[in-house]
Parts: sequence; structure tokens; C-alpha cells
Amino acid sequence: MQDVDLSECQLVTVPDAVYHLLRNTTLVSCNLACNVISKISPKFATKFSCITELNLSNNKMSRLPDEMSECGQLEKLDVSHNSFVDIPQVVFRLPKIRVLLVNNNYIIDVDVKQLPKDSPIEEVDLRENPLLPDCHEMLSQVTSVKVLLSPRVKEDWEDLDV
Repeated sequence: MQDVDLSECQLVTVPDAVYHLLRNTTLVSCNLACNVISKISPKFATKFSCITELNLSNNKMSRLPDEMSECGQLEKLDVSHNSFVDIPQVVFRLPKIRVLLVNNNYIIDVDVKQLPKDSPIEEVDLRENPLLPDCHEMLSQVTSVKVLLSPRVKEDWEDLDV
């Protein structure tokens, strides 16, 4: 079992050498935070399907590959401080995901129905996202999952009568 920290390495992608060096290793935790990664290769999920914790925060990402669903042991995913405009759909196909950090992105809407009562998800951090007022209100009423939200600040333009 192995933990790998490749944070703050100016990586644009996960180098092939990493896959080669870890080919006979069961990767449990991987920290790729604070790089300039814009996308994760589908190969990542295939090669590291036993990973339980993945930190992709502070990168340039806006999507995750569908192959991430092969990470069936993944419990904690941090994609905070990226460029996501919605929660990646593949997250809802991860059978053991418990903690999802998507704070400080550009998410304006979340389908509350995707947070079912029988979901393994325990916590979703959506702070510092420009959530629409209706979405913010609906998320604040969710009780089946701990949803972290920034306080709702009414924008000046919301008072305007059109």
C-alpha cells in the first residue's frame, strides 16, 4: 500500500513514469494538488482502481473522465479550487464516495435529486461557488447529506424590478 505526494510539482498531467514506477504498487492515496493539471487521463483510474483518497485541488480541471467510476474504493475526492461548473456525474457512480470537496469552483446549480438518502456520500463542500438562489435554498434544506454552503449574499441586481 502506498501514498504518493506529487503536489506543487508544476505537473500538467500525471507523467507516464509514475505509472511505470508504481506498476506493482497498490496506490491508496494520491496528492496531485497545486499543479497545473487540466485533465486526468482515463489511464489513471484504470491503473489506480484501489485508490481511496484523491486530492486534485488547486489545478486547472473542469471535468473528470468517465473511467473514474472504476475507482470503486474511492472515499474522498478533493477537486476544490478548480474550474468545474457542475459536480462531475461520475462522482455519483462511485460506490464508496463519502466526502466530496468541490468548493471554490464555478458551480451555479446542483441537482439535489443526485444526493439520494441511500447514497454513501456523507459530506459535500460547495462553499465559495456562485450557486443560484433557488439552488442554494434547496441545498440548505438537504438533511440526508452534510452540505457545506457559504452564506447567501443577495446581489444588488436581485432587487431590481424588471
